[in-house]
Amino acid sequence: MLFKKQDFPEEGDLVLCTVTSVQFHSVFVDLDEYGKSGLIHISEVAPGRIRNIRDFVKEGKKVVCKALRINQEKGYIDLSLRRVNESEKRRKIESIKREQNAEKIIEIAAGKIGIKTEELYKEISDKIIKNYASLHDFFEQASKDDSVLESLEIDKKRLKIIDEIIKLRIKPAEVEISGKLKITTYAPNGIDIIRDSLKKAEESAKGKISINYLGSGLYRFMVKAADYKEAEKCIRNAIGAAVGIVTKQNGIAEFTRDSS
Repeated sequence: MLFKKQDFPEEGDLVLCTVTSVQFHSVFVDLDEYGKSGLIHISEVAPGRIRNIRDFVKEGKKVVCKALRINQEKGYIDLSLRRVNESEKRRKIESIKREQNAEKIIEIAAGKIGIKTEELYKEISDKIIKNYASLHDFFEQASKDDSVLESLEIDKKRLKIIDEIIKLRIKPAEVEISGKLKITTYAPNGIDIIRDSLKKAEESAKGKISINYLGSGLYRFMVKAADYKEAEKCIRNAIGAAVGIVTKQNGIAEFTRDSS
């Protein structure tokens, strides 16, 4: 990773580490994001009795650990491997992958511009470090709003190159809300009523909804939007429109949201 944090992790933070040495009662690691070393006592490698520590770790292995105790004066960082659950591990690895993707954007852009990767990285990171938690967070926001990238105040030709690469490698995050609408109507023109209700639902959601027939008068509604507030508004409008048309014709329409 290009960026090395200058400070220490906080107690409880998750950190990506590389195993450098495995001893009988302890494991020594490098903290990839901090450029510092840490130690995992054998009791923090795995739950239960450990007969052979090498059954769990070996030199060169990447592991996600939790910071337990920090002594900045002595430079000690005690870590735990066993206290990291699978969900935390996945989230941390995904976070690292996002940051690596952001650094790849810098690398590609630097090559196109004709400067060193480290030079472009420093030029950008120095200007965003106070306002963004990571380089990826900055690029993700820039993929949604062109003015974010312009805030760097660097050469326009460089901005254009960076912008093009960001849009190729980072797709704006989407929020998804879904559920099932059960429509019951005994009217002679029931098929037309249902067709009109679904068409109105699509129009009300402004193209951000997909509707699929599941059988027996059951339809799946799925909305994708840039954020939860927008997605909630779209699906609420779509349901309201569909239900309104059905009930006006003495039919019944009931919506059940899928559990998240």
